[in-house]
Amino acid sequence: MKRRVLLSLLLCLPAVMAWAGPPGKTAFRIGVAPHSSARVILQMYQPLRSYLEDVLQQPVQVVTASDFTEFARRGLKGEYDLAITTGHQARLFESDAAYLPMLTYRADFKAVLVVAQGSVYRVPADLAGSTVMGLSPSSLVTIWGSHWLHRNNVPNVDLRYVSASDSAVHLVTNGEASAAMVSLANYQNLKPEIRERLRVLDESLPLAGRVYMLAPRHKALRDRLLKALWAFAETPEAKAYFAQYKLQGYRPLGASELLEMAPYANEVRMALKRGDN
Repeated sequence: MKRRVLLSLLLCLPAVMAWAGPPGKTAFRIGVAPHSSARVILQMYQPLRSYLEDVLQQPVQVVTASDFTEFARRGLKGEYDLAITTGHQARLFESDAAYLPMLTYRADFKAVLVVAQGSVYRVPADLAGSTVMGLSPSSLVTIWGSHWLHRNNVPNVDLRYVSASDSAVHLVTNGEASAAMVSLANYQNLKPEIRERLRVLDESLPLAGRVYMLAPRHKALRDRLLKALWAFAETPEAKAYFAQYKLQGYRPLGASELLEMAPYANEVRMALKRGDN
């Protein structure tokens, strides 16, 4: 109980701190979009945090936010030195806050719509009048899923939001929701006994996945940091991280990848104007 309360309190703070470092030095803040729980994010990015502390010779924090909309809001305010977020928010950070694109992961990023393995939901029309879970109005998988529901003319869907993929699929396996929109990576990283209780109803084409974006104030650091990231990718710790989370390593961004995310970025922009959570 205490552990759950602590995590909740951490998410209410402006950032989730991985390590404060020695006093007197400004921490370099890596903002990671809340694609999973704070605990999982801190665990995932611990090898990178540790490596960059050695390279930069300053403390490094890994931080996140309570949801994707809040993450976008903080990123546009310049709260992250390095932001790691899905392509639509990366495009928003680039166009609206002059963040600099760095690199992304080699594994395809896809959104999937999952239902319970033995459920009656076989075609889109079966979801009519049901509850479908998303991760927040400005999550890429939720935006894709909303478009999917619209394209397939699925009426009267009660679209609700939770903060993490594991919470969304838990509601599906418990019969409290008909379907959940999650990333393919998060679906693949579920425990086998949970994944076996689910079925993929549909999946997206490849989308721009988690992109590393550098705050414009660190423009002079870009080449050095990019070199450090490629060097990190060759370490045993990074290779274990890539293997565990099925990321396959880093790759350069394609010339038009972020530009193609502009329509999705605009939906985040509108969500921020509406004050969505």
